Amino acid sequence: MNYFSPLILLACLVGTYAGLAQAPTIDQSIAMKSVSNPQLSPNGRWVAYTLTRANWDDNAYDTDIWIANTATGDKFQLTHSKKSNSSPAWSPDGKWLAFLSTRDEKAQLYVISPTGGEARPVSKFETGVTAFKWSPTGKQLIFSATVPDIKTDKERKEKYSDYEVVRDDYKMVHLYLLDSLDKEKPAVAKALTKGIGFSVGSFVVSPDGKKIAFDASKNPDIINGHTSDLYVLTLGDTITRKIVSLKGPDQNPVWSPDGQQIAFTTANENEFYFYSNRLIATIPATGGTPKTLTNTFDENASLLEWTVSGILFSGYQKTAAHLFSIDPASLKIDRLTKPDKLIATQFSFSKDGRQMAFVGAMPNQYPEIQTSIVSAFAPRVLTDMGTQLASYKTATREVVSWKSVDGNDIEGILIKPANYDPARKYPLLVVIHGGPTGIDLPSVTADRYYPVEQFAAKGALVLRPNYRGSAGYGSKFRALNVKNLGLGDYDDVISGVDYLIGKGMVDKDKVGAMGWSQGGYISAFITTYSDRFKATSVGAGISNWATYYQNTDITPFTRQYLQGTPWDNADVYQKTSPISYINRAKTPTLIQHGELDKRVPIANAYELRLALEDKGVPVKMVVYKGFGHGITKPKSMRQVMEENYRWFSKYIWGESL
Repeated sequence: MNYFSPLILLACLVGTYAGLAQAPTIDQSIAMKSVSNPQLSPNGRWVAYTLTRANWDDNAYDTDIWIANTATGDKFQLTHSKKSNSSPAWSPDGKWLAFLSTRDEKAQLYVISPTGGEARPVSKFETGVTAFKWSPTGKQLIFSATVPDIKTDKERKEKYSDYEVVRDDYKMVHLYLLDSLDKEKPAVAKALTKGIGFSVGSFVVSPDGKKIAFDASKNPDIINGHTSDLYVLTLGDTITRKIVSLKGPDQNPVWSPDGQQIAFTTANENEFYFYSNRLIATIPATGGTPKTLTNTFDENASLLEWTVSGILFSGYQKTAAHLFSIDPASLKIDRLTKPDKLIATQFSFSKDGRQMAFVGAMPNQYPEIQTSIVSAFAPRVLTDMGTQLASYKTATREVVSWKSVDGNDIEGILIKPANYDPARKYPLLVVIHGGPTGIDLPSVTADRYYPVEQFAAKGALVLRPNYRGSAGYGSKFRALNVKNLGLGDYDDVISGVDYLIGKGMVDKDKVGAMGWSQGGYISAFITTYSDRFKATSVGAGISNWATYYQNTDITPFTRQYLQGTPWDNADVYQKTSPISYINRAKTPTLIQHGELDKRVPIANAYELRLALEDKGVPVKMVVYKGFGHGITKPKSMRQVMEENYRWFSKYIWGESL
């Protein structure tokens, strides 16, 4: 027997706690499969969906398309090629599925029979396909793509090698038409939009197939997202007209069933769109004055479909997520899904709008592909992802709430060991979500970044707080950390810690915190602002808002939340920056960051690391080569999770690993 096999080494790594063998290992957690993007066939009889799994051999997360029968639940894998196959879309007659595949490196369009067989390529576009839609005739596909290099671009690269003029060198995204889908070789795409006047975002074809509604911004730079407006293109002559131009982003057009109106999401002249509610509005397809519909819905309304029965949209309600319908005439809103605690997302609908498919879960359940009649909700579960957990004894999740320092109600997800003993006091690990408009939910998903199941099995409580700014609690709650980032967030976290200590559940001397992105920023704030925590882990976190503002690719985010720039609002930038409190810092800190992160540039990590080192605070920094803001490969995810496991095992449990 090889006593140094990977499995034995992993067992040594994760310790000998009695309940540990009953929890999934880090590798097993990373390898958990997940389903998403259910697409109901026009007749409602079939659902195409994607299944994602870890491919350890190629160090990738691979996605394939599966088909399920909505009546029998029978299912089969439709695509089997190497690389990922995603974004399935039914032809209007239901005889074909189009999808995107990276089997030739760049994403291209393929079509396949839903009964199986070989997929046929229908595009060979130089830059790859971004998104696509079927024409209602089923004889054409419209797609968006980044424009290829023109002759002068190629000559420039040849003469000077490659370089970029910042805020000037943009490659626009435009619309293209494929109208020869029955040929053996991919057809040449016809450009429908051109030039440097705008860059296309989402788009949809009118019911009669003669027009395309789309949103487009000044250029593809994320800092110009607020310039997104609505356009209508006539396919016959490719003439484009702008029909909506409100302050803030206007996006996601959806046609009315008769093709006379267009629904869309809008900030409705609110310049602070990062934390204000996105509303649904309608406008005549020829242009006019927009009419907002969802003013009484105090959350972001995610527009889905316009059927003869009303406009369908989804939205969070605290730690639940539901489907809603609004009558565009009376503005009456009805919730269509139940019970209250259901978490339902990613909806699609049959051609007549009477049936739907979605990803759904109740608390402590794994998300599954489900179907139901729209008007009489009675879900049928088609997948069995939850069986992956059958051989493990996993932690349990429940929603808890407490009062923050300023009296605001805060909720969070409390994760307890499977063998939780109410007579014991446990170590507490706080895992903080990103966003800040993210949200933690009580459903079960595969661990990423932080080995929650391993921590619970080792004997810890895990708290995932939905701190101020989180989605699901209304626009006022999302705005509570404006000019108050870090400070208000810390109050929400520490009051949750004190709540659990007061309940007699937590050992106050064994508390740690961790998070990625905005969660990494709050963890960095905890590092320098507080001495209450034994250890922290800062994943892709901000340490200095001025450094962040000067380097990030999303400067409007900072200007909105901090109400200005470092040049005109220096006091706010200073008081909300972890680095401002470095002289207080005592907490051992693990820093993890992607080398090529543009969202939170790695200068933030180096700044925090050096400051902690100068102050004599234990610090370790790990840089993930080739990665941006997220870790997208399973082997690197393994290192992230094992690094966190070792860090907290040392500082919370006193182990030497």
